[in-house]
Amino acid sequence: MSLKISAGHATRAGQRPVNEDFVGMALPDEPELSGKGVIAAIADGVSGNDGGREASEYTVRGLLSDYYATSDTWPVTQSLDRVLKAINTWVQHQGSIRAELAGMATTLTTIVLRGRFYYFAHAGDSRLYLLRDNKLTRLTTDHVWDRPEMQHVLTRAIGLDSRLAVDHGMGELHEGDVFLLATDGVWAAISEYDLTAHLADFAAGKSNAEETANALLDAALAADSHDNISALAIHVQVLPETNLRDALSGSQQLPVPPKLKVGQTIDGYTIEEQIHASTTTLLYRVSEPPHGSNPPRKLVLKTLHPDRADDEHERSAFAHEEWLTKRVVARFFPQVITPEQKSYLYYLTTWHDGSTLQQHLDVGEHFTIPDVIAHGTKLVRAIGALHRRSIVHRDIKPGNIHLGSDGELRILDLGVAQSGLEAEDEVRAPRAGTPSFLAPEQFDNAPPSRQTDLYAAGVTLYLLLTRHFPYGEIEPFQTPRFGEPVTPSRYRPDLPMWLENVLLKAVASDPADRFETAEEFLLALERGAARPLPTPTAKPLVARHPLSLWRAVAAISIVMNLLLLYLLILR
Repeated sequence: MSLKISAGHATRAGQRPVNEDFVGMALPDEPELSGKGVIAAIADGVSGNDGGREASEYTVRGLLSDYYATSDTWPVTQSLDRVLKAINTWVQHQGSIRAELAGMATTLTTIVLRGRFYYFAHAGDSRLYLLRDNKLTRLTTDHVWDRPEMQHVLTRAIGLDSRLAVDHGMGELHEGDVFLLATDGVWAAISEYDLTAHLADFAAGKSNAEETANALLDAALAADSHDNISALAIHVQVLPETNLRDALSGSQQLPVPPKLKVGQTIDGYTIEEQIHASTTTLLYRVSEPPHGSNPPRKLVLKTLHPDRADDEHERSAFAHEEWLTKRVVARFFPQVITPEQKSYLYYLTTWHDGSTLQQHLDVGEHFTIPDVIAHGTKLVRAIGALHRRSIVHRDIKPGNIHLGSDGELRILDLGVAQSGLEAEDEVRAPRAGTPSFLAPEQFDNAPPSRQTDLYAAGVTLYLLLTRHFPYGEIEPFQTPRFGEPVTPSRYRPDLPMWLENVLLKAVASDPADRFETAEEFLLALERGAARPLPTPTAKPLVARHPLSLWRAVAAISIVMNLLLLYLLILR
């Protein structure tokens, strides 16, 4: 589904002899719509002669065409900045070489709607407003002198100075958002109360975009506006599904919050406790702002460590994690909560009382065989839900599996997860994860797969039952050799044979001997003793270690030949 909007504009000279305002908008088809988005701009020319109109028209036309010629790999803000600085150089140069255009300059306010985000750039005193939930917010700041008698004098504009400073901003789009771009001939004559009323009618469908723009101009003229008057209104009707590119782009714009203390607030959420801290991320339990008579919910807030604020790779990885977490809408995972406003780089998920399976192990809890079967069934179902969404977790282990007080099992932390949902989502660092839970082939740099997740699930269940690893604990610096796994009944003699066979199949060193899908693993657990798996047979040496076998044969052959040669020499 693509972004859908309705938009319209109106511009008039008003009580001036010449209209130096210029308004423009580009609404491309796919793939440019998803790749570059919709761009709209409004400009108010400034000059003592003919240059104002030329500056505003050239700036808007140039921006609308050159923006789509910028590299697809550039962030929106970089594309806008590069284009506007080039336009600024041209406008200033024209004003310096042509006497009739001396002093030509123009304000500019532009907005790009791409994916589920908006981006804006601004210089001068034209304005951008956002109406959301019937609340009007001005997104831009006027670049004028702060002295009352000089508030009509610009401090920034396109062409005003050789070095252009542009204000940039961005935010998340909501369905129903209404944006207004207006020159000072409109906003200076109409109160924000009246602006809100006109835009609210537009949002409610009582007027269309062009009717709204013209109504604003009529209101400005009725209020005796003495300037050119222009307005452009946009209504966001349908939002596309969030794509990874926009998530990564958004992560580069928001600041990382500082370390937060209990009692502090961020965007209205109050910090109750720091849950976890690593070298890259911080987790807090927070309470949301109160809503009516309902008690505030507890949520989890995850953000980057402040020390990683300037690390583009970590920012991208964090945005990728948030994007994946939003996609796994199922009871097996904490669910993402969208804040009403978001001023920093973080994301929120639901909070669930309980502990991870690792925490249960750490306090010495004994897992019974029925416990492990029940937990295993839920775990494999959850992994299957990930795989159906083309997501490989890559770090299944007891520390990332939460057992809630409601009895539900949830998989945590998609920080190193990968998916095939985006062409640009490449497989990196095949050995990411915890060594003792990595499948043998990953130590040979084989890429992660669904089977590597299922192997880690098998090791997890084996550990819950025995408190041992099937091939022994593996340290990060080790390059282990995998033979046959230790049978779990060695540590748990009470283990039924059918369950041992399931675990041995799950943790087999050869991928060909393992479960191919989560559904196959789940079926084996559910059938249990009714239809048990066959006991795995030990492979002959030639199948387990063919290279080692032939090396040994070669060595024996050399020794025998040397011995025969020695005997021949003695004779």
